Amino acid sequence: MNAADAPFFKAMLVPHRSLGTNGFAVLMGVLLLIWLTVGAIFLSIGAWPIVGFFGLDVLAIYIAFRMNYRAARAREEVSLSRTNLHIRKVPPSGRVEEHSINPFWARFQVQRHSEIGITDMVVETRGKRVLLGSFLNPDDRENFAEAFGRALATAKGR
Repeated sequence: MNAADAPFFKAMLVPHRSLGTNGFAVLMGVLLLIWLTVGAIFLSIGAWPIVGFFGLDVLAIYIAFRMNYRAARAREEVSLSRTNLHIRKVPPSGRVEEHSINPFWARFQVQRHSEIGITDMVVETRGKRVLLGSFLNPDDRENFAEAFGRALATAKGR
């Protein structure tokens, strides 16, 4: 590997999740404790169907969080050298999609909305479009777009 092939820009894009695994365990423990307490009260007054329906609510919350954590497994890896732009997209399913692009042919397109900020980031080359960072929040999109735009200009020698 020569100096032109060595990546000078690397980024790992991952979705933000505010509740970690420990927080999830605590949340589910508290919900189960509340369910048991309220369920015991309703059971003692003879309203036993309430216990099951309230249990379904707790189950629905558990399933929603598990689906959210599954979606959080998505990631995108961007690596840029003077001779190659490599984009590796890994969706939650794990099926990898890789793109290798010559940086001199690549155009980085950013679409903005006046109130939201960046809505789409796309790398285009010879009729091929690769969407980047669709799961990022607006601030992270701004930061990535600025850094990647500078790096791509550097790779092109501008």
